[in-house]
Amino acid sequence: MHVISKPGLLKLARRHPETRTVLDGWWKAAKKAEWRGLNSVREAYKSADQVGDVLIFDILGGNFRLITRVNYEGQRIYIKALLSHGEYERKEWMKWV
Repeated sequence: MHVISKPGLLKLARRHPETRTVLDGWWKAAKKAEWRGLNSVREAYKSADQVGDVLIFDILGGNFRLITRVNYEGQRIYIKALLSHGEYERKEWMKWV
């Protein structure tokens, strides 16, 4: 997958520094991945969910959610937001669905 973009991901991690190590591992795994759909994503990330083109990853046991948009055919994943559980529950992320 071509992850767009690492600087954007690092910027999000600055707001929640406790997520930095996990996000760095996620980025390394995602850039090596060749995901073709949610089932292939779940081989590595069992709790991943998809709503439309939005692919959601639990970070730190569900304390945070990494919101991405994915284009499986083009092998691109776009970083959109890193949300705390409370922010996620407000459902503002659905604007990307």
